[in-house]
Amino acid sequence: MELNLRQIEVFRAVMITGSIRGASELLHVSQPAVSRMLSHLESRIGFPLFERIKGRLHATVEAKKLFHQVETVYDGVQRVNEMARELRENQEGILNLIATPSLGQMLIPAVITKYRENHPNVKLTFRYLTHLPLTERLLKRQADLAITILPMSHPNLEQDEIGHAEMVCVLPYNHPLSRRATLDIADLLPHPLISYDRESSFGQMVQEMFQKEGHVVRPVVEVGSPQNACALVQAGAGLALVDQFSAQSWSAHRFVTRPLKNPPRLTAYLVRISDEPISQLSQSFIDTLKAFMKAEGYAN
Repeated sequence: MELNLRQIEVFRAVMITGSIRGASELLHVSQPAVSRMLSHLESRIGFPLFERIKGRLHATVEAKKLFHQVETVYDGVQRVNEMARELRENQEGILNLIATPSLGQMLIPAVITKYRENHPNVKLTFRYLTHLPLTERLLKRQADLAITILPMSHPNLEQDEIGHAEMVCVLPYNHPLSRRATLDIADLLPHPLISYDRESSFGQMVQEMFQKEGHVVRPVVEVGSPQNACALVQAGAGLALVDQFSAQSWSAHRFVTRPLKNPPRLTAYLVRISDEPISQLSQSFIDTLKAFMKAEGYAN
């Protein structure tokens, strides 16, 4: 038993509209045609997909399970159609980029602007995402390149170090510590601290910094990312430890940034699918990215 795309389309239409009439209107075909296709589909798969109760269709448990897989197939077909359309409209190609928020807020947009100076006819898509969705998009081949501040461990991905930064302290203006040139962990203890979930990568990093100096992290607010922390510092809620990429993505007048004594070093990575050759578009973007990182002092 094999289902063709038309049968899948009819089944999906009935599921999302809940009726033969709704499916016929969605597909622009007659109601008898939908009924015949649905009956033929049920006979081929060997079990009922819908129960007809008081003139209404009710999906069976089997139909609901099948629908989840159908949606996956339908999404794939839609992506194929969208890609075909985009390739037709953008003859020079399309480059899909994703990044973590620390790098995606300002650094990657600046690189994209630089890249477009020499590639004005290339279409680019760009999203900044948290770590897990970033990995999923790459593995599903919904993105060509990812730029992340955290390492990504997966056998189907390869990563290249493209730059380095340090953790710094960001403070509201007129904060007592803003008069100091360099800070250590002990200096932060009397002041409200904005930190991260203990299980997150940044949360673990901050805990290690405090533990190394014999102190315990006691945040007044926990946030999901350094960008969130910067926003709260700007609002005056406290001070925070963030990566340089995040701190520099905010306008200089919004808060004060101070270096830390013996700060941990952070690495920026370029990540891609390991078993695919690098396209010319990807390589040209990588070259632009590395040149930008070097010019900004993040790479040697």
